[in-house]
Amino acid sequence: MPTVHVASHPLIRHKLARLRDKTTPPPEFRKLVAEISRGLLFEATKDLRLAQVSVQTPLMETTCERLADRIGLVPVLRAGLGMAEAMLDALPEATVWHLGLYRDHATLKPVTYYNKLPAKPDMDFALVLDPMLATGGSAIAAIDILKKAGTPRIGFAGLIAAPEGVKALRDAHPDVPVTLAALDSHLNEIGYIVPGLGDAGDRQFGTA
Repeated sequence: MPTVHVASHPLIRHKLARLRDKTTPPPEFRKLVAEISRGLLFEATKDLRLAQVSVQTPLMETTCERLADRIGLVPVLRAGLGMAEAMLDALPEATVWHLGLYRDHATLKPVTYYNKLPAKPDMDFALVLDPMLATGGSAIAAIDILKKAGTPRIGFAGLIAAPEGVKALRDAHPDVPVTLAALDSHLNEIGYIVPGLGDAGDRQFGTA
């Protein structure tokens, strides 16, 4: 069964400390989101398929490997945008499909307002990107949409998660591997991750 993997690299843990700090301004916050996201990309794609190719080096011809899977990055708007941009820099051949989901603050349920996926997405592996896995509702809804579209393989990558969100996602989609930078303590009474970092979208774009 796919696992929940929490990154343990010292650089990621170091950058998380500054990311959480309430005094970190939006430009630095966006930079940290990008840096951590690139690290998570390598963690989340370690099982991608490879194909052998022949390459001519300056000295001789040799056999190497290249990606055989077509990769799709699926950021949940708007907070997932910073993660997608950073990962696209590291993997420019990936496609990006935007999903607009927001959490109704009264019900804590996801509401879909934008879906840029084609009827049949042209990708072998889709990586759903959402910085905060709180209740899990948006991630579950995004994966529901991808599965209904016939996406063969799906993963989830986030910066910080609450145990409640991880459990909800695992219960709904036990076949989807989850990659995180941190797993926090709990959700508070209004559905925010504790200790968390606040609203990732507001902190990226200076709209708090």
